Amino acid sequence: MDPLSDPGHGHSPAAWTCVTIMLIGFTIGTAAFFLDVQWLVWASAGLVVVGGLVGWAMAKAGYGVGGDKFTAKAHN
Repeated sequence: MDPLSDPGHGHSPAAWTCVTIMLIGFTIGTAAFFLDVQWLVWASAGLVVVGGLVGWAMAKAGYGVGGDKFTAKAHN
């Protein structure tokens, strides 16, 4: 199988940005839940939603797998 013909499973700038924002949101939310800071728990839940929206918007802008601004790289 040619590695360039398999685009991978979300190896794109849109996916990486989306997951990074969501991980930051989950990390903040977990710490806030532990420290009992309710408003920050809800704010971090909002950040997780924002991460999904950013990933979707970047994919629509061409930075997702198969987008015109994304070039697949060979997997080693």
